[in-house]
Amino acid sequence: MKLLRNICRILVGLLFIYSGFVKGIDPLGSEYKFTDYFNAFGMSWMNFTSLFFSFLLSMSEFLIGICLFLNIKVRTAAWGALIFMGLFTPLALILAIKNPVTDCGCFGDALVLTNWETFWKNVILLAMTWVIFYNRVKFKSIFNFLEQTIILACTLLLMFSIQFYSYRHLPVIDFRPYAIGKNITEGMTIPEGAPHDEYKITLQYKNKTTGKVKDFTEENYPWQDTVNWEYVTSSQKLIKEGYKAPIHDFVIEHPELGDITQEILEDNVYTFLAIAYNINKAHPQYQEKLNRLASYAKDKGYRFYGLSASGAEDIRKYADAHPVNYDFCSTDEIQLKTIIRSNPGLVLLRQGTILNKWSDRDLPEAEDLQHTDPAAYSLSEQQANAEKLVIYSLILAYIACLLLYMTKKYRKTKN
Repeated sequence: MKLLRNICRILVGLLFIYSGFVKGIDPLGSEYKFTDYFNAFGMSWMNFTSLFFSFLLSMSEFLIGICLFLNIKVRTAAWGALIFMGLFTPLALILAIKNPVTDCGCFGDALVLTNWETFWKNVILLAMTWVIFYNRVKFKSIFNFLEQTIILACTLLLMFSIQFYSYRHLPVIDFRPYAIGKNITEGMTIPEGAPHDEYKITLQYKNKTTGKVKDFTEENYPWQDTVNWEYVTSSQKLIKEGYKAPIHDFVIEHPELGDITQEILEDNVYTFLAIAYNINKAHPQYQEKLNRLASYAKDKGYRFYGLSASGAEDIRKYADAHPVNYDFCSTDEIQLKTIIRSNPGLVLLRQGTILNKWSDRDLPEAEDLQHTDPAAYSLSEQQANAEKLVIYSLILAYIACLLLYMTKKYRKTKN
């Protein structure tokens, strides 16, 4: 029984750590998911709390996971884990049945599960969580109360630093199909031989004599017997999902030139895309810097477009209030939110490959790009990104110190 409860504690702890971490490095992604949930359940009045719950959920999961994995404050963590699983397991069942949101978002963009996969995962987790909760008083930590409190405080500080940095800039780790180095064309391609969606088609025919409607399939429908049967309607049901390309619905529609998606993706010259999924929510203080970058791009013969899901009238009003020296194109809002977690943000492309992405706070100066190649500039910038290195160093230092202290503590208790 001791082995079983410790296995459950470690496994549940690791899953909570992983779930909390992948949400924590992408707080805006979790905010969008909360907004989807609120809208799906008719609670759009709660949308203003989405960011708060994004921070709270990932932090709570991560702390519960750390407590379970390290065997500290297990009584409190067991209550937290049970409340989590007690709430989210029935919710996962509702989502699986009604499917108002196709992706639960429980592991962010790092691991996408269907709603049914999420439900059965939660059932297993709930069973393991119950084992932990039932035996919560039997777990004995090698750390005293002060040590446990210090570990939790350091964990909270580290996690908040990751959340805050990712919110103000871009996620420290990008799991999305639009990450730097990814090729959009390849992400839109379905491999040869990949399975397609399978549907069950039902055909309804009415018997002209009795007036009764009967269901048929494509194999046995009375297509020749027009004397006794009359076609009424047909329906189809998805019975097996096929391969889904990581990138879909990515279309760039120019107001005058029409669909210019392939033209941009196939161009071997640099393309800058200033993305503002909602122009009314964009931060206008960065518009002047974007204009300077657009002027630089035009001087060099590069493309520079704005992408937005906002309507033409909203874009016109924004341009009247804040002068814009480049054309805005229309693109799906979900795709724009997925491409970059910033409003506005800037993306550098060449032949469909994403070479760099900048949040509004990190936009480069046009003067810095003037005497260098954009690809070379992007590479040197990524290599010299000290802020991310600090975050990575903090994570590694935290893990190293914790493992070292645990080893010494364990040896001390054994002696």
